[in-house]
Amino acid sequence: MWRFKPWLPVIVWMGVIFYASTDIGSTQHTSRIIRPLLRWFKPDISEEAIHDVQVCIRKSGHVSEYAVLAVLVWWARRKAFGGSGWTRKEIGVVLAICALYATSDEIHQIFVPSRGASPWDVLIDTGGASVGMLILWAVGRLRRRRS
Repeated sequence: MWRFKPWLPVIVWMGVIFYASTDIGSTQHTSRIIRPLLRWFKPDISEEAIHDVQVCIRKSGHVSEYAVLAVLVWWARRKAFGGSGWTRKEIGVVLAICALYATSDEIHQIFVPSRGASPWDVLIDTGGASVGMLILWAVGRLRRRRS
């Protein structure tokens, strides 16, 4: 049981990602927030610019949610199994877990009428996980330098 406890935040975050992959996270729903906000800041903004900003925000969401997932997976593995967590194998395992979940997330979106699956999103998600690991590594280096 003690090895399962560190994985709870990972499971919860995967649930958040799964929920965002339903209709609630579709372009139609997110545009209800982004479009009026952009029009409020810049009333004469073009539809093309709104679309471009929306795509940028949505893809940034992919990067950030998988960066968080990678950090949580790394932390859970370290707490559950010990070790430094900075071997190539450990980083590869974390990225593989995130890539597999990203793939399953895109497969899930095939069955959501207002969503679509994209192999590009799997690459963006995996890139986001890599960003999370790079940030974690950089923070660790800064902490070691200050010590």
